Amino acid sequence: MEPIDTGSGSILKQPKAVWATAGASVVAFMGIGLVDPILPSIAEGLDATAGQVSLLFTSYFLITALAMLVTGFVSSRIGGRKTLLLGLALVVVFAGLSGTSGSVGELVGFRAGWGLGNALFVSTALAVIVGAAAGGSAAAILLYESALGLGMACGPLVGALLGDASWRYPFFGTAALMAVGFVCITAFLKEQPRPARKTSLLDPVKALGHGGLASTAVSAFFYNYTFFTVLAFTPFVLDMSPYRSGAVFFAWGLLLAVFSVLVAPRLQRRFGSLQVLGGSLVLLAVDVLVLGYGGHTTAVVCTVLSGALIGVNNTVYTELALGVSDAPRPVASAGYNFVRWFAAAAAPYFAPKIEEWSDVHMPFTVAAVTAVLGALVVLVRRRALTAEAEEPKPAHAAEDGVGVFAN
Repeated sequence: MEPIDTGSGSILKQPKAVWATAGASVVAFMGIGLVDPILPSIAEGLDATAGQVSLLFTSYFLITALAMLVTGFVSSRIGGRKTLLLGLALVVVFAGLSGTSGSVGELVGFRAGWGLGNALFVSTALAVIVGAAAGGSAAAILLYESALGLGMACGPLVGALLGDASWRYPFFGTAALMAVGFVCITAFLKEQPRPARKTSLLDPVKALGHGGLASTAVSAFFYNYTFFTVLAFTPFVLDMSPYRSGAVFFAWGLLLAVFSVLVAPRLQRRFGSLQVLGGSLVLLAVDVLVLGYGGHTTAVVCTVLSGALIGVNNTVYTELALGVSDAPRPVASAGYNFVRWFAAAAAPYFAPKIEEWSDVHMPFTVAAVTAVLGALVVLVRRRALTAEAEEPKPAHAAEDGVGVFAN
């Protein structure tokens, strides 16, 4: 399938409502990697093990996965603006409460509430940006991708800068920034028209009956296990100060942003989406294997380089999910994300367990295997993916309410 055409619309000449939503999106995406450089500090501060602290990711993404069945249901009934504000309010409350946690159990629970708020916000943000943007959907999608990349890059950096004084400060900082986003969206974003048809809770699950979308989701499930092994487990392996770890993951996030927005579309135009995806997954498998078995410097380099491959994969998977199904884009996106975010919840839980059962190298071996499995799904299902991606879509499938959550 062809990558999304960036068109000629200007990404900079946008209404205040678009900038307010995009700015809040940056902070929302920051929340994913915010805890990365302070995971060891949290473990020390709360007298917790690496496995217990990794549950911060598990609870966050488990709730995120389940929330995919709810976000469309909610937004199609109360509208995009109110859904954004509801999500922001939940993040403000639970991010603030996270900073007050007295035990790792409390923190894991508050992160789960944070995940619900983030899911409601981010799953609706792209549809809102597209609806309010000038220059067409292409410029809006590029702006959204840029916000995602910037947030993923800045999250570890902000976490390191604030977390050097106390592991609690990054949570308070996120709550404050999201409160600013709440005020900006309240002031600048007007309510947009609601969808003509209300989304049911089961629509995303029914959409997975489409072979192409189901194949994309299964492949992305395996890939996400690899992705979040790198994101959630590597900080314990690197065992660096918050500043050093933050710098590593800031560089990782920059490569993710650049390759997602600038490099991936060029590779797709030259080689085709499925070829790029399969090759990138194999390279990611090699990268994490070297990361797991190399020395400290090698691990740092491979962690940073994985950002480039993850950026490419994120873009291609998102476009496959949006283009392969005949379901409306918000529904197809919700079904796809419902499946793949379960892997994001599983990897942070199982990686430390696998280390306990074997050694520090084995979690990366498993992550390499899951990346290869993702590539094999693409290889085995390539004809169906290609054929279904090229089929003419019904009018509703071309709607701009894409509602993707975090590539």
